[in-house]
Amino acid sequence: MRRRPAATLPSDDLMEKGQRKNQQLCLLVSLSAFFWSCLLYFHFVVLGGSTVDSSPELSPISLDAERRNTLLSNPNSVPVSLFHRRKADVLSEKGRFIDHRENPHVERQNYPFMRALRTAENKSDPCGGKYVYVHDLPPRFNEDMLKECRSLSLWTNMCKFTTNSGLGPPLENVEGVFSDTGWYATNQFAVDVIFGNRMKQYECLTNDSSLAAAVFVPFYAGFDIARYLWGHNVSTRDAASLDLVDWLVKRPEWEIMGGKDHFLVAGRITWDFRRLTDQESDWGNKLLFLPPAKNMSMLVVESSPWNANDYGVPYPTYFHPAKDADVFIWQDRMRRLDRKYLFCFAGAPRPDNPKSIRGQIIDQCKNSKVCKLLECDFGESKCHSPSSIMQMFQSSLFCLQPQGDSYTRRSAFDSMLAGCIPVFFHPGSAYTQYTWHLPKNYSQYSVFIPENDVHKKNISIEQRLSQISAEKVKEMREMVINLIPRIIYADPRSKLETLNDAFDVAVQAVIDKVTKLRRDIITERKNDNFIEELSWKYALLDDESQAVGPHEWDPFFSKPKKDRQVVF
Repeated sequence: MRRRPAATLPSDDLMEKGQRKNQQLCLLVSLSAFFWSCLLYFHFVVLGGSTVDSSPELSPISLDAERRNTLLSNPNSVPVSLFHRRKADVLSEKGRFIDHRENPHVERQNYPFMRALRTAENKSDPCGGKYVYVHDLPPRFNEDMLKECRSLSLWTNMCKFTTNSGLGPPLENVEGVFSDTGWYATNQFAVDVIFGNRMKQYECLTNDSSLAAAVFVPFYAGFDIARYLWGHNVSTRDAASLDLVDWLVKRPEWEIMGGKDHFLVAGRITWDFRRLTDQESDWGNKLLFLPPAKNMSMLVVESSPWNANDYGVPYPTYFHPAKDADVFIWQDRMRRLDRKYLFCFAGAPRPDNPKSIRGQIIDQCKNSKVCKLLECDFGESKCHSPSSIMQMFQSSLFCLQPQGDSYTRRSAFDSMLAGCIPVFFHPGSAYTQYTWHLPKNYSQYSVFIPENDVHKKNISIEQRLSQISAEKVKEMREMVINLIPRIIYADPRSKLETLNDAFDVAVQAVIDKVTKLRRDIITERKNDNFIEELSWKYALLDDESQAVGPHEWDPFFSKPKKDRQVVF
């Protein structure tokens, strides 16, 4: 039997059928690739970008352990080099993501703070870009100091001033000068504990340091140095500061930016932390000169015009409202006051300081019928009575604020709280200090009379202030009253609903500073022309990358470096 030959197809038919199979196969492959691409994009970009932890716990976390756990639970933390198809790798200067296909010259890197930056992109997270991680310091750096409150000052028993979360004892409204609630006999150096307790109520705390926009160090630096300013050697004065930086640099959180995302608060002037030598006669400790501390931001009630690692925050006033209504009622009351004095001054002369204008100010006030004077001394005085001070400020249009032992005075903020327009005689008393909290256009809320106009030219302060029109005075006073929320610290045991107080303003400013630094690192943007000696000039600019030049205030900040230490 002959086998039948196998059936054969024409060659054209074979090719056509093969093409159909190939087309079907390509279609399946394309659909599969599209499906998996969509799945990966949704998982890594959409879901990954919204992974946040809003836990308010303050316990420290091991970064290495956290990274291991994150790799298991969130593939988005895997180095971006493993996911070449992702666009969201590097932030631009405006905070949006750069597409590497459109910007091939931007280097692809996985910075350890990228996860924190990405939280700001999640618009559904109210804390996105605002998380703060708080170091869980050993109690010797904070709480133990409060237990030994009698040793915090050689001259004052600070125990009563550390009560009520650092606000001090309540003030009775016997003379009707204050509101019925929210007023306390607050010590001017109590910002350490007030700020620390406010931070405990901050709504965007996290125990995941990889999400943090900034890292807070709750070290009571002001209380620490206050214990040892008089009668102690430099080793004792420096001990806690050295201990602190040694503890911090061993933490994994420090490694992320070498401490440049860390900040702490000290309720004293910067000169208490800037001892220039190790001579026993020199003042203060050297915290701000320690190399690790130079990377941190330190918030002080008076900063240095020649250094870049400290920032001025307001002195505490006597008013610590628990709710917005308390502030609004107080502001309305300050608007309605009848102010019978043109100007006033509360203070003591400085006869041992030949450059001080206080003596001339006191003489001018005594010889004026429109000036109210409270002379202060080291004994019993109305200057030590919050009621007497606030009553004087409330009855005056302008409040004179010359330098004291240093550039700044608590009195400036007490007077503004009373709706009194401050008169400054040195730009370092406010204008270069509190650029986070006060308008850079100082003429909106204050009057500036250069010291030399009083010291050498002996101008009449009364005549100078009388030349300001009533309409201008009204505008300035309204600006001062509107600034009140920004210069007071709300009760740490509560939270204002819509207003930002001095704490809120400072924390946001630190976050903005750290965020800008991180974006500059990513985009390799540097300011090689930055001159630290001119820090006060950069603080007055809207963009610190701008060049600085000659300024009208140069004579106020031109003294030799060796003299840049305040001696008491």
